[in-house]
Amino acid sequence: MSQPDILVLYYSRYGATRDLARLIAEGIESVPGINARLRTVPAISTVCEASEAAVPLDGAPYVEYSDLQECIGLALGSPTVFGNMAAPMKYFWDGSSSEWMNGTLIGKPACVFTSTGSLHGGQESTLLTMMIPLLHHGMIIVGLPYSEPDLMTTSTGGSPYGPTHLARTKSNAPISAEEERLAKAQGKRLAQTALKLIQK
Repeated sequence: MSQPDILVLYYSRYGATRDLARLIAEGIESVPGINARLRTVPAISTVCEASEAAVPLDGAPYVEYSDLQECIGLALGSPTVFGNMAAPMKYFWDGSSSEWMNGTLIGKPACVFTSTGSLHGGQESTLLTMMIPLLHHGMIIVGLPYSEPDLMTTSTGGSPYGPTHLARTKSNAPISAEEERLAKAQGKRLAQTALKLIQK
């Protein structure tokens, strides 16, 4: 019998959110008996004729709505754009009404994560607004408790609402040691929660 998957769904423009996603996936897979399924969403364009290739040139495959059905949990990540998730990720959720009507995600655990170019660039508002469609889908939000000591000492990213990364204005700052530990801890906590829920 195959192991259950947790979907790690992200959009990343410059790579920082993708790097966080990979760390969360590591945390998920540190829990025996569970896999991380990395997926992304295609960019969108205001030009109707413009479209992305059917298969990404590199990185994770594009998500399909069936991934939501097949997963036992979800980690959702997006860069911050004016204090909210990026349009490609919002577009994906705006198209998920069939999954909402079918209750596909009800009772499954979820967490959120983000990356910003500036320290006060809307990390917390992005995390909170990313939770809204997940709550509408009936998901159980799993945050980061203050038992993670890095939350009290980090000078880069990290919040009780979910892992974050401070990428700086050129989006090229590496993931800090605190950010890495918090991302892995979030993935581990999500996986542990998901396994407890399916074992009931």
